[in-house]
Amino acid sequence: MGQTARVSVIEWSAVGSLAAWLWLLLGQGFFWRTDVRLPPREDPAPGDWPSVCVVVPARDEAGVLPESLPSLLAQDYPGRAEVFLIDDGSRDGTGELARELARRHGGLPLTVASPGEPPAGWTGKLWAVRHGIGLARARGPAYLLLTDADIAHAPDSLRHLVAAARTGGFDVVSQMARLRVESRWERLVVPAFVYFFAQLYPFRRIGRRGARTAAAAGGCVLLRAEAAERARIPDAIRQAVIDDVALARAVKAGGHIWLGLAERVDSVRPYPRLRDLWRMVSRSAYAQLRHNPLLLLGTVAGLVLVYLVPPVALAAGLAAGDAGAALAGGPAWLVMAATYVPMLRYYRQPLWLAPLLPFTALLYLLMTIDSAVQHYRGRGAAWKGRTYARPDAVPDKG
Repeated sequence: MGQTARVSVIEWSAVGSLAAWLWLLLGQGFFWRTDVRLPPREDPAPGDWPSVCVVVPARDEAGVLPESLPSLLAQDYPGRAEVFLIDDGSRDGTGELARELARRHGGLPLTVASPGEPPAGWTGKLWAVRHGIGLARARGPAYLLLTDADIAHAPDSLRHLVAAARTGGFDVVSQMARLRVESRWERLVVPAFVYFFAQLYPFRRIGRRGARTAAAAGGCVLLRAEAAERARIPDAIRQAVIDDVALARAVKAGGHIWLGLAERVDSVRPYPRLRDLWRMVSRSAYAQLRHNPLLLLGTVAGLVLVYLVPPVALAAGLAAGDAGAALAGGPAWLVMAATYVPMLRYYRQPLWLAPLLPFTALLYLLMTIDSAVQHYRGRGAAWKGRTYARPDAVPDKG
């Protein structure tokens, strides 16, 4: 009797998981498709290219700057463009290295500045961005490109971003940079990171006028300067840990935004060990849930039902001779793996990783729980050695 009851619970859970996957397949903005790239665009007429200021917040980035900064300085942009690198209290010579790279490579003008320590109520990165935008506004640019210090751009990246924004009338054009996938753990975890992000924020909905979904990818955000002033960026989001999503929401409230996968924008930051990837995810996972225990419980339950139940139901059904559990768990796992295949192809990874998605989801579940544990231990979210235990916390200078 007890065994029958246990199998019945597994069977019903498997049916619920299969129903969830059928809905995700068809009803969640086709999140699993990877064909949302830069929208159609036309180059402005010669002499009509708007001016752009590039703002790069950087804290202890000497390890990646030689691969990323020269790509910004070498932008083949027909209009006026200038780069502002904001050295946010680095202790590894980031600012000096940036100046040396500019002397060595030439290209776009580079200004290196330091904002000083952020006041209470500001996250460090956004304080650096604020300082950079303040310097840029003196130049009167039409657009601001906010890009991280680990992001490398193809020579035509800026001109394509501006052309797409002008053609589509977008206030924000953002690209999810292609992250590095070289180590064993990067191959397992990184494509899933982007897959889960797209599941939460389907790219097709983000670009649709009137849709509530809003998100951006902080590594590459082209922002119309007028829209930034209207939305009070970054002052209006100064406490945000997940600043790119907060920026997109603030701008979309009165404008038009777009987000898609990148073709000419790549992250050069390595995450060779599981510990590195764990830190990347757990630093802000609980902030994504607004530090709400009920949302945490719901997220854990949802991850278990959607990602862990299918393989467990299939194995338990086959072992116990429960055809119902196996016939629901197997197809649910198959649909899950099938929706993951396009992302693996985008990252040029072997397709045998698709059936391993439940294991990767288990890792993300544990990372999310760890993020909550760190929050309640007073450590909270972190960025480059600073921690933010509460929205009004004074940053720890580390």
